[in-house]
Amino acid sequence: MTNFTKTVDADGVAIIIWDTPGKSMNVLNMEAIDQLDAIIDDVLANDAIKGAVITSGKPGSFAGGMDLNIIAKMKEMAGGNPAQGLMDGLMRMHGLLRKIERAGMDPKTNKGGKPIACAMPGTGLGIGLEIPLACHRIFAADNPKAKIGLPEILVGIFPGMGGTTRLSRKMGAMAASPYLLEGKLCDPKKAKMAGLIDEVVAPDDLLETARQWVLSEPKIVKPWDEKGYKMPGGAPYTPGGFMTFVGASAMINGKTKGVYPAAKALLQAVYEGALVPFDTALKVEARNFVNVLMNPSSSAMIRSLFINKEALEKGANRPAVEDQAVRKVGILGAGMMGAGIAYVSAKAGIEVVLIDADQDGADRGKAHSESILDTGIKRKKVTEEQKAATLDLITATTDYGALKGCDLIVEAVFEDPGVKAKVTAQAEAVIPSDAIFASNTSTLPISELAKASARPGQFIGIHFFSPVDKMLLVEIIKGKETGDRAVAKALDFVRQIRKTPIVVNDARFFYANRCILPYGNEGIRMVAEGVAPALIENAAKLVGMPLGPLQLIDETSVDLAVKIAKATKEAMGDAYPDDVPAEVVFGLAEAGRMGRKAKAGFYSYDEAGKRQGLWSGLGEQYPLAEDQPDLVEVQHRLLFSQALEAVRALQDGVLTDIREGDVGAILGWGFAPWSGGPFSWLDILGAPYAAERCDDLTEAYGERFACPDLLREMAEKGESFYGRFGPVAKKAA
Repeated sequence: MTNFTKTVDADGVAIIIWDTPGKSMNVLNMEAIDQLDAIIDDVLANDAIKGAVITSGKPGSFAGGMDLNIIAKMKEMAGGNPAQGLMDGLMRMHGLLRKIERAGMDPKTNKGGKPIACAMPGTGLGIGLEIPLACHRIFAADNPKAKIGLPEILVGIFPGMGGTTRLSRKMGAMAASPYLLEGKLCDPKKAKMAGLIDEVVAPDDLLETARQWVLSEPKIVKPWDEKGYKMPGGAPYTPGGFMTFVGASAMINGKTKGVYPAAKALLQAVYEGALVPFDTALKVEARNFVNVLMNPSSSAMIRSLFINKEALEKGANRPAVEDQAVRKVGILGAGMMGAGIAYVSAKAGIEVVLIDADQDGADRGKAHSESILDTGIKRKKVTEEQKAATLDLITATTDYGALKGCDLIVEAVFEDPGVKAKVTAQAEAVIPSDAIFASNTSTLPISELAKASARPGQFIGIHFFSPVDKMLLVEIIKGKETGDRAVAKALDFVRQIRKTPIVVNDARFFYANRCILPYGNEGIRMVAEGVAPALIENAAKLVGMPLGPLQLIDETSVDLAVKIAKATKEAMGDAYPDDVPAEVVFGLAEAGRMGRKAKAGFYSYDEAGKRQGLWSGLGEQYPLAEDQPDLVEVQHRLLFSQALEAVRALQDGVLTDIREGDVGAILGWGFAPWSGGPFSWLDILGAPYAAERCDDLTEAYGERFACPDLLREMAEKGESFYGRFGPVAKKAA
């Protein structure tokens, strides 16, 4: 298949068009690399060609980056010596981009050479910016929807095709850091202001402007190829550079806690690369990139945060029924959840009917959308026209009759079965017979709630996470009688509002809450045992959890923990396993320490609600043990408490796809993203070691750490979760 094509115009300018077959956006694969290499050779060798413009055949975009499916397989493709194979492959790519950059110039005098420009119609990400950075001038169309940047760090790698070295030398380490270390993306105008690209032109003038520049006989040697080049901001051993790199090192360790290998490797590539000539710096970058690719963390993050996430968003587990795109959604309950669902629905262009018990409540729910949009306007991310269009889609009312014509209902009232049953009946009396009814609940069994419906086959659970506008995950829960069309409707709705769905079967706490509750409980148990609260909280953060278990409970509220404990205890009776955590949270509640909202919980807060540190009274109620556990022991207790529950969910049939288990864990509650999720983490540990640790933890702390039968069997067979349950294995079965 042809990815790159070349034509030469009457003026001798080669127009190189990148158009990946079968893709909405260009991605670089091995075949494309070969084609571009051959075309560049021809451009440089042909005396009739004066220069070239590399552009895209895709409307509104240049390239979405490297095909990460290939990156994920690079180690397998590299043969018996994967590190060397990876290094050889990377240096070949560096050779191609360096060929573009040097463009036939004399290596000693920098004379000659043919100008090569890049004309970007829109979005350029990853290699979609690294190729332009190797060109001599970057032109971008004035396309406000376009995003330009290097987001690799967000999926566990870093720009390893020259982007790290070129951007740091072009801008200086300090100025480049938001784009390299944070994956910051810009529209073309902001990218030009920052120095990522050179010119922004009208879309219709893009190609001609780039072509005329090529014909203008411009100077094309890059600053770092000239004698006397000095890195902007200073090299590492200059006063300015020294402060930059010291600060960057502190910032990275502060943000990553040392568990994300890509960030450290990136900084090392910039630091060491700044001390050597440019071509050597590319080798330094490649070496560090290989180290990251050889780390199982990078493979796991790429798999979960790109490949698996994208597969789920594209409907990997969608039933084979006709399109179920939502035209009009009715939302019952205009509290924070209902209001948030209304906003994301209207933002996606869906007509919304937002119903509450009284008009003031309904209006407050709509005002929530207005507040978010006003914030967007202040940040110049939303226009007044966009705000008006979004708000016009929301009808706030108390009239159930307004639900006529809704093809989806999302109920978001109080977590009370009686209240939910009442609004279900009221809505079903009005809505079309083929409408799907979804209950937004985090704990109540869907099969029980469906008993209030006259159409249980069209009843499903949709669990949004708070705040709805920011959280990426949506958990879809199938009841015992839920039909395929209801599942497809829920999945299509989630796709419309640009969230990531996972589909699980009905069970207590579903999947996400089932796994996160043991995390909080384990932290509380350790407090009761006399483990230092600061050790618990910092151990969690040092292993990649976004919040320590005690802070998490404060944020979600202690009274919610009390409510869940009471309901679970009532349902399970003598089998209830968490008496110790319950006693601790009951004690906090009795003392009025309801968490952050009450400005008092496991932490102390000032009048503005800002955390001031762990509450000193914890030490008085639960004196510190003389012997404190080591860091890894605490971390294993916290991670295994979650991961083993994920395995049990798979074993019990609540989860049917480990991809959903990993993606849901990272997006839903932040399970150590560096690990790729609980199943990926157990694969990194290896089933035999994981089972052995289960036995150690069980002996020391109790049956909650008992090794699940599935994990024990896998340990005995030497299997991995992705080897046994991954999509490739499933396909082969």
